[in-house]
Amino acid sequence: MSENSHITRAFGIVGVATFLSRILGLVREMAIAGYFGASMAADAFFVAFQIPNILRILLAEGSLSIAFIPVFSETLVKKGREEALKFANVTFTVLTVILFIITVLGIFFASPLIKIIASGKGFAEIPGKTELTILLTQITFPFIFLVSLAALCMGILNSLRKFAAPALAPVYYNLGVILSVVLLFPYLHFPIMALAIGVMVGGFLQLAFQIPSLGKNGVHLTSDFDYQNPELKKMGKMMGPSIFGSAIYQIKILINTMLASSLPQGSVSFLNYAYRLLEFPLGVFVYSISSVVLPSFSTLAASNEIEKLKETFVFAFRLAMFIVIPAMVGLAALGIPIISVLLQRGSFTPEATVQTAHALFYYSLGLWAISGLRITVQVFYSLHDIKTPVKVGVVNLIAHVFLSFVLMGPLKHGGLALALSLTSVLHFLLLLMYLRRKIGRLGMRAALPSLTKICSASLIMGGICYGICSQINWLIPGNFYEKIGWLTGAIGTGTLVFFGLCYLMRCQELETLKDVFKKKMMPPSA
Repeated sequence: MSENSHITRAFGIVGVATFLSRILGLVREMAIAGYFGASMAADAFFVAFQIPNILRILLAEGSLSIAFIPVFSETLVKKGREEALKFANVTFTVLTVILFIITVLGIFFASPLIKIIASGKGFAEIPGKTELTILLTQITFPFIFLVSLAALCMGILNSLRKFAAPALAPVYYNLGVILSVVLLFPYLHFPIMALAIGVMVGGFLQLAFQIPSLGKNGVHLTSDFDYQNPELKKMGKMMGPSIFGSAIYQIKILINTMLASSLPQGSVSFLNYAYRLLEFPLGVFVYSISSVVLPSFSTLAASNEIEKLKETFVFAFRLAMFIVIPAMVGLAALGIPIISVLLQRGSFTPEATVQTAHALFYYSLGLWAISGLRITVQVFYSLHDIKTPVKVGVVNLIAHVFLSFVLMGPLKHGGLALALSLTSVLHFLLLLMYLRRKIGRLGMRAALPSLTKICSASLIMGGICYGICSQINWLIPGNFYEKIGWLTGAIGTGTLVFFGLCYLMRCQELETLKDVFKKKMMPPSA
């Protein structure tokens, strides 16, 4: 199979698995919104979980994958499977020690960390809010230990081109959170503790689910204290810069949280719920395709097939845009209907729906850029170039701080979301410029006709969806089945319109996705 075929097939497998996970993720958010709303306890949990969650993204989904997968893939190509698995065992041993230390330090220093992050009036002036946040941080901090080991398992399986089990593992995380909230909520003195316990249960299940798949593929992780392993040293040199490179986006989220804590109560929760909804298309489409292209990019880079690497990069970008641009337009057009159906119940009021939709609209504007950024940065990582993304990220971070302060005045929490989107566009364009300088012309002009067709079809689709949903008042409580009927009808009609227009305009990406279903695909191996 060609690399493009590998990517298309893997994207189909990972996309479907991730879709199931994200559906459960929405159920999880519905449960959290229904039980806790935008309350003081919800604000406390979201801030408390911010630290271990950011570390998860930096260490697990960020630097670990960035540094491990290219080195593991290169070792497979140049030294064979035995040496690659030895490298995996050494990484497992070192990672376990480091994670244990980080977890202990995080629990011990939870109090000063929270007092720095949530120093605004929305926390400091409400009795007990800061103390509850500190306690929740201490409970949830070991999550980083579990989820980072799960990410190592994912990196090994993905490098071996086994994508199903890693993509399905988050399903078990969501199940752990949902069941814990539903079952434990009535019995705890502080009901928000049910959510903190659920995070830990979910993290354990996410790790445990992948262990049998590793064994099935001949991988049995054991301790190996060979700190002189050459692959470990190579990965170590990449880890430092890659942590900072991965941190850029999360630092921007953290800045949003810090600034939102000085805005009226609920602002932190509005941003969090909006970002969680944004994570649905991010997870299903953006993270799915970025996770499957890194092994392909790394293999091509290790084989020094630069022209093929550029061709594969443009292919992946076009494929991502075909899915992400209509998703972006759909979120912007249907923000209030989506939030009303998914979240507006219990403690989540119509006013919370409006404020969350305000943030979701501005977040959605940057979805295409985040997608392009995720794919572009993978090319740098496959070439073992970590420094360029870091340098570009520093410039981008400065721009984000400036725009956040400028925009939060007139737009409140919506301004913080818009700042994130605008700086994501800047980040993507700068990385694209530096990538061209590094490996030559990328051939991106070939994507312009497709992008024009995709944007045209998406805007028409968005207008039709908005027109359908404007027929009822989404802020009136109740009428759930009527609302879900209108929303389903709008999404279904919009989907048919989009794909119909792409078919009439002979959009090449539609043919590519059709291949996923036409080809006789072997059942995915876990």
